[in-house]
Amino acid sequence: MDVDKKYFSNITTRERAIFEGAISMGALFHQFVGTPVNKNTKNSLETSMEESLKLQPAIEDVKVNIRFDKLEESMTEFEYTSLTGDMLDVKIYTKVDDITAIIRIEFIEELNYPLMYVEDISED
Repeated sequence: MDVDKKYFSNITTRERAIFEGAISMGALFHQFVGTPVNKNTKNSLETSMEESLKLQPAIEDVKVNIRFDKLEESMTEFEYTSLTGDMLDVKIYTKVDDITAIIRIEFIEELNYPLMYVEDISED
């Protein structure tokens, strides 16, 4: 079956690149927010998030950074906390044909909000 022809012929390649990154970013956010984390597990959680998202269609690369400053602010007396949106700084790189999109989430201080947005779109 030609999945592209059957299910994605109604959108442009540019829209598909954005769609693939955005759907993966939403999945990352809702799958991992709430995960127990501390300074000792931060790196392995970042790697797990990256590797799991790279399995999705059209995902070329993923860069996850759990902000250490926000992690430390949230630390409890039990030496761990739960991952929250304000700790995330993530870039998802998607490629569909010759279009590359970078979808990002980062905490925007002025908004007091972890904003998901299209950071860049380019054509090779």
